[in-house]
This record gives sequence, C-alpha cells and structure tokens, in this order.
Amino acid sequence: MGGALQVTLLKFTPDPELTAALAARLCYSDSSIAGLIDKFSSSEKPGVPIENLLGRILKMGHTSVLEHASFTLGIEGISRATSHQLVRHRLASYSQQSQRYVKASRPDYVTPETIAKDPKKKRRYDEAVKGVYALYKELTDAGVPAEDARYILPNAACTKIIVTMNARELLHFFKLRCCERAQWEIREMAARMLALVKKEAPFIFKNAGPSCVGAVCSEGDMTCGKAKVIREKFRKL
Repeated sequence: MGGALQVTLLKFTPDPELTAALAARLCYSDSSIAGLIDKFSSSEKPGVPIENLLGRILKMGHTSVLEHASFTLGIEGISRATSHQLVRHRLASYSQQSQRYVKASRPDYVTPETIAKDPKKKRRYDEAVKGVYALYKELTDAGVPAEDARYILPNAACTKIIVTMNARELLHFFKLRCCERAQWEIREMAARMLALVKKEAPFIFKNAGPSCVGAVCSEGDMTCGKAKVIREKFRKL
C-alpha cells in the first residue's frame, strides 16, 4: 500500500523574477527603491527587459539576488527514507507530519519498483511491512505512546512535509537531486518540484536540473552517460 507521490506549489513570492531583478538593480543604481521598478519594462511602459538584467547577473554568478524569491511546496506520499535525504538541504524550512503526535491508522508505505515488479518479492515485502504496522497498532492499542511505538515503523513509511526554499537553493537542490545519480524517489520528487516552480519563474529555472542541462556533467567517471537525453528532457519540462 501507499499513497502516490503528490507535490503542490502552495505559495511563492509574487512575480519572483521581478523581485530578483529589483534586488539586482539596487546594487548598481542610485535610484530610490520606490523608483527601481521604473527601470524595467511592463505592459504599460518601455524599459529594460527583466531577463536582460537577470541573464547578465546569473552569468556572472551573482546568484544571491535569487534568495529574495521563495517557493513553498507541499509534498506527500514520499517515504521517510526520502524525507531524511530532503532535510539534509539545510538552507530551507521544513514542517513534517509528526510520528509522535499523529498515529499511523493504517499501513501507508512506499514500495520500490525493483520490489513491486516481482510478485514474490512484493508479497513478502507487503507481509513484512504490514506485520510491522500490525504490531504498531497492537502496541498503541495497549497504551504504548505513539512516540515509542513509532520506533518499529520502517523507512518505507509515508510522510507529509511542507518545504520552503529560495530560488538559489532550489537551483542547487535540482542540480543534485534531478541527476540520474540521485536516489530514484527523491529524483522523481525533485523533477515534479522543478516543473511547478518553472511555470512561475521560467527564466530563472530555464537551465535548472542536473549539471548537464546548463553545462557539462559534474559526475566525472560516475556519469550516467546520457547527458544529451537528460538535457533534452529537462529543457522540455
């Protein structure tokens, strides 16, 4: 059993690319902050296209301006094994469903495809995980606190988490976690996250994804050898 992966873009900085461009313009302008917006084009007035400035800034590697644009995503249907990888990205904010206070009312877990495709392995896997959940219920029904009974729950247990990252950290996150070398579950989650934020900030995330999308593969001898295919996949995302 287990819920399917779901990723939802809950909130984001309004007009994230304009926000980043305003921050960049401030660094090189003697204009008042209120007057900065007049430097850029809009539907009503001519001006410098936002992409022109952002393109120059990003090419120079001055990506700190992207930190002013943030994105909040809701993620569910991932395993605890994957959430443990996710929270290693420290420049982010996380709120995760607590196993201390929320009882597992039913078996809810992720099954890797390498197990799911083999009926015999999947049957044994399901039996083992469901057996753990049955014991968990037995313990909590007998008065054992959920915070103690949870010790037996598997890495496969599903979890829910809300994540907030700024655009600069997201670019770094996608570089690592969209790569074919990343673990399959976090790779799928990262690709879905990228598809959502790219709709709202297409220029910022134009070349987002593993390192081979915007440059050359950074994995050296560990490369997947599919850079051309991967590059095409993410540019079409």
